[in-house]
Amino acid sequence: MSLPTLLSQHIARRPQRIALLQHIAEQGSITRAAKSAGLSYKAAWDAIDELNNLAQKPLVERAVGGKGGGGAKLSEEGERVLRLYQKLQALQAQVLEAAEDASDLDLLGRLMLRTSARNQLHGKVVAIEGQGRNDLVRLQLAEHLCIAAQITHDSTVHLELQAGTGVVALIKAGWLELLGKDQPATPGHNLLDGTLEAILDAEDGPSEVRIVLPNGQTLCALAEPLELRTRGLGPGRPVRVQFSPSNVLIGTPL
Repeated sequence: MSLPTLLSQHIARRPQRIALLQHIAEQGSITRAAKSAGLSYKAAWDAIDELNNLAQKPLVERAVGGKGGGGAKLSEEGERVLRLYQKLQALQAQVLEAAEDASDLDLLGRLMLRTSARNQLHGKVVAIEGQGRNDLVRLQLAEHLCIAAQITHDSTVHLELQAGTGVVALIKAGWLELLGKDQPATPGHNLLDGTLEAILDAEDGPSEVRIVLPNGQTLCALAEPLELRTRGLGPGRPVRVQFSPSNVLIGTPL
């Protein structure tokens, strides 16, 4: 099953978030679109990040700080996915009618992938290197960005991974480390360059930091405010993100 199919499953499972695309197209503003969709501003940003990361190309183009909390519009890919969503809406009634029993829909829902990991990046396997009981699986993200995941060989076999397999890389926000300009990276870790887009301060605990990668995908990390200041990190500034291959989980569509 292809990654576009995974996005289609997400559309069927999370209709409110996909419907946000329609509101963005109509309102031209994340703030107004979130209100129309019945979402908080933060939930709208989370939805956009998740959709952009799962799609082949970013679905929403944003301009932070504009009138009404930042202008936003659908990309060509976003308009295409919105048309797909509208088609799925038309098919939904047929699916409900075809189900033999209400429990059939519950079963299908349990089989769909759900995860607590904040970062879900669409990619494909480009190489698998054996390392004893483990395998180092090299993944290519959108626009040729690459990361590595270390999993057991048994997991490689169970997931039926091979070159060309479409996957989702799952990385918890707490597993990402932000590096300052002159801070050396840890040998063997994944290292991605990006731009720090926003810092969402929490009343208690670390801040949530959003990092935009060159390919348009977004990462969410956690960092203490003092750590960010010490490393000279702030909105609009370049930032490097590192994480261990052992902290990259791999999911595949059913």
